Amino acid sequence: MKTLRQTWIGEIVKVVRLCGEGAVKRRIMDMGITRGVEIQIRKVAPLGDPIEVTVRGYELSLRKADAEMIVVE
Repeated sequence: MKTLRQTWIGEIVKVVRLCGEGAVKRRIMDMGITRGVEIQIRKVAPLGDPIEVTVRGYELSLRKADAEMIVVE
């Protein structure tokens, strides 16, 4: 298993589980990132933060810290 942070640009991955607790996990879920959803990596900023992804048909930017909490396959 790897985290969303470890994926490559253009790769399409499936969310296996969300790490983290409380408000942080709830915020990630409110953005539409839940178990089983597919995520495509669109862009990565020059210094690696943030990461732009496509989730459920819309584009979303995630911080590195948030991307590390998302386990994908």
